[in-house]
Amino acid sequence: QVQLVESGGGLVQAGGSLRLSCAASGLTFSSYAMGWFRQAPGKEREFVAAISRIGISTSYADSVKGRFTISRDNAKNTVYLRMNSLKPEDTAVFYCAAAYSLPAVRAGGGDYWGQGTQVTVSS
Repeated sequence: QVQLVESGGGLVQAGGSLRLSCAASGLTFSSYAMGWFRQAPGKEREFVAAISRIGISTSYADSVKGRFTISRDNAKNTVYLRMNSLKPEDTAVFYCAAAYSLPAVRAGGGDYWGQGTQVTVSS
């Protein structure tokens, strides 16, 4: 049974930082590209960042470039999202996803999804 479990969300002031984690189990982690998505209230889920299977390639949404960094530790079956310079418009539920390739993740075609972690940025 595949599980993706996000953690690290919370309430932070604008300009602050958070690091999200997504721990995977039940799959060969290094065989999957991983990604982060977010969904704000009343909005559709949107792509945030993705990383290839061994972490060589990354991709970011324009809205987070230069502020967010995705990374992974295949020995720990975990993918991270470091978020700096947070803005109120970053407030959303953040989800991690696993897919066969980075393009597939970026396109939202995740084979597996986590339950999400809430990030709230106050102004």
